[in-house]
Formats: sequence, structure tokens, C-alpha cells
Amino acid sequence: MSDQPITNLSESRPESRFASSWGAATGSWLPAVILLLVTIVVWEAVVRIFAISAFIIPAPSEIAQSLVAQWGTLMQATLVTAGEILFGFLVSVVVGIAIALVIVRFDWLGRALYPLVVLFQNVPKVALAPIFILWFGYGLAPKIGLILVIAFFPVTLSMLAGMQSVDRSLLSLMNSVGASRTQILFRIRVPHSLPNLMAGTKIAATLSVIGAIVGEFAGASDGLGYVIQFASTQLDTALVFAALLLVSVLGIAFYYAAEILERIVVPWAPKFSQS
Repeated sequence: MSDQPITNLSESRPESRFASSWGAATGSWLPAVILLLVTIVVWEAVVRIFAISAFIIPAPSEIAQSLVAQWGTLMQATLVTAGEILFGFLVSVVVGIAIALVIVRFDWLGRALYPLVVLFQNVPKVALAPIFILWFGYGLAPKIGLILVIAFFPVTLSMLAGMQSVDRSLLSLMNSVGASRTQILFRIRVPHSLPNLMAGTKIAATLSVIGAIVGEFAGASDGLGYVIQFASTQLDTALVFAALLLVSVLGIAFYYAAEILERIVVPWAPKFSQS
């Protein structure tokens, strides 16, 4: 019987695995945190040294003061915008998946539908915002509609790429055993497309944030987009930056939520890493 090194035994302990995971997480986030802190310090110093007016560019300390002073209003607006993003994102994913399935399952409909999808994607979405307001009013519906038309395309395109990249020999094998197009679609193409689909949902998550803010710019009585517009009319640049900071936080939160979902749904998919 061979002796097992003590170092290997210690590495298999739960606390060793936790330390390793913590070290990897720290190594991943530490450069971004350092860069952010350096940027904030340089930003503050430049504003102070050159006496730049807060009307033009507020210092980070002034943005923080505005964030604290308007915390209640900003949190209420953040919750409203987050709800719009979540609902619009879910609708976009469902619609994007449905369009991809239809294009792959029905050849004739897919040949007719795909060019229209691409053509519609080229329409300026900002121009659609007032139309949606005219059609649906100033409630939640126009925001969801705008998020949908902005965010569904990467979901559809990513899933299509995954379903159409299936190995031809595997498709020939399924055809040889008498599998129908629907069986091939749901047993072969859809599982094969999951890594691509999850990558598309991460893009859709960030685009959903943009769609919600654009929708609130067009017409809203609450939300971070409304706060940004109101603060702009009041020349409160610090409040504008505070709201933009929260918009960025929402974007990061939804992106990493989609990434966590990707790790749960397709744990075998390759992940982006930096060595």
C-alpha cells in the first residue's frame, strides 16, 4: 500500500477547498476593484485641483452625498426600474426562444420570418418609444414592449446558432432510426443550443436595462430614467450621476444573475476565464 502525502489529504478538506475558491474569487475581482478605486481617486483629485464645476462634472464625493441625500427616492426608482427590467427580460427570452424554434422547425416559415427579424432589428428603437407610448399609454406595457424589441434578438440569434451547429452525422443517425423533425428538434437541437442560448441571455440582460431606461425617457412618472430626466432639468448633475451609478449596478446585477443561471443550467459549457 502506497503512502498518501499529507499535503494531498489536507487539500481535500472542505476548508482547503473554500480557501482555494476564495483565493480564485479574490484574484478575479481584485484587479477590477483596484482599478475602480484608482479611477475614483484620480477623478476626485482632478475635479478638486482644476476646480471643475459640479454642474459639469461632480466629484465622486458629491455624487455620494447626493446618493445619501436622495436615498429613499433613488431606491424607489430603482425598484420600479428593476421590475420593468425583470419582466421585460423574461418576456424577451420567451419570445426569442419561440421565434428560434419556429424558424428551425418550419423551413418555409423560417425563410420568411428570419429576414423580417433581421430587418426589424435595424429599426432605431428610440423611434419606437413614442409610438409605444401612443399605443399603450404611460404604464408598464410600453417599457416591456421596448425591452422586448431590443433584447429578443440576441436570444433568437444565439439559439439559432446553437441549433444549426449540430453535427450532421448525429442528425443523419436520428433520421436513420425514423425520428421526426419535432423529436430531432427537442432531443438534439435544443439541448445542443443551451450554451449558446445562455450566452444570448446574458447579452439580453444588459440590453433589457437599456430598454427600460429608454422607455422611461419617452414617458414615465417613476424609475431611474425619470429621475435622470428630472435631475437634468434641475441641473442637478450629481443626482444624474447617482442615478446612472444605480443603473450600472442594475446592469451588473442582471448580467451576473444570468451568468449564475448559466452555471446551473449548463455547467458543462466553457466559461470565460483569465489566466
